[in-house]
Amino acid sequence: MFDILVIEDESRVAETIVRGLGEFGHRAVSAASAEEGLSILETTGFDIVICDVMLPGMNGFEAIAGIRKRHGDIPVIMLTALGATDDKLEGFDAGADDYMVKPFDIRELNVRVGLLMKRSENPAMTKKEEVSYHAIHIDLRTNSVTRNGQQLRLTPKEFNLLLYMVRNPERILPRSEIAEKVWGTTFDTGTNFIDVYINYLRKKVDRDFGTKLIHTKPGVGFILSSKYENKE
Repeated sequence: MFDILVIEDESRVAETIVRGLGEFGHRAVSAASAEEGLSILETTGFDIVICDVMLPGMNGFEAIAGIRKRHGDIPVIMLTALGATDDKLEGFDAGADDYMVKPFDIRELNVRVGLLMKRSENPAMTKKEEVSYHAIHIDLRTNSVTRNGQQLRLTPKEFNLLLYMVRNPERILPRSEIAEKVWGTTFDTGTNFIDVYINYLRKKVDRDFGTKLIHTKPGVGFILSSKYENKE
């Protein structure tokens, strides 16, 4: 299972890719422009990027050059309707690792992702030693957590809850999913233990910082986001 960033401006295509990769067990997030994709990469770690060529503003070739400059050897698959040899060569010259032409089968894309990750020297091929989101850094070697360089002292359950949220940012997480993935149990609607731990985390992760990251979606669940407006 890999964390994948999909940079694609056609919303239906992006949704199809994200949903299809999700069915294969991957966690995929989409960005509608190169600028948005590069911004997301600044705050969230990914194993691989899938990038379209024809994008509004900065094109895919420029996006890949930016990815290479800021994020080194993260694998990139170029996805486009352009199929000419010159276009492929330009993509590879920009730093793409693989090239697929639309229309495509999501099963083939999944295979390409797997093969590319196998031959990649990306550290994600073994085990991630650190995950991060918006200045929250979690060191998996020491189970230590910092935000803006400040140490956060968490209990084991608080740590596991935050780790799951950092690995799934910008997505509403239902209580039932948190109960299953973090606690390994079925959520009992007659208890509020998840809400209690969310409040514990808020006090340690958000209280002393300007940007609030942990938000509640009433009646649905919780979301880790620097952009989400809490309606509580």
